[in-house]
Amino acid sequence: MSQLLQQAVHGILFLFLATTLLVPGVVMGGDGPSIPPAVKGEQCVDTVPNMRRNHMEYLKQHRVETMRLGIRTKLYSLKECLNCHIEPRSYELQKSAQHPETERHFCKNCHAYAGVKPDCFECHATQPEGEAK
Repeated sequence: MSQLLQQAVHGILFLFLATTLLVPGVVMGGDGPSIPPAVKGEQCVDTVPNMRRNHMEYLKQHRVETMRLGIRTKLYSLKECLNCHIEPRSYELQKSAQHPETERHFCKNCHAYAGVKPDCFECHATQPEGEAK
């Protein structure tokens, strides 16, 4: 009986690992998320690998400095991320194509790939400020 139970546990573990490790790679093309290039700017505020790994920590730290200490800087601010990585659009496109729930939004691809849902846009605009056309 214990050997049968052990085989069942190993089978369940194998299926769990196969679905969590292999399926995301197949669904997303196997090479990671598709990240649209920056719309403007020559270079990011930090290296790409560092920003991919640590951007949330930078954004959280910036939030604390801004909201709790009153320190407002451009470095690592969400507004500046949007200014470089999301093209300003008209009001209608802001509500559709550039909304963070759509596939075309810069933030969406990586966060969907990683299986996380950012809460930034519960308070912040989904794209840079600009005149509606």
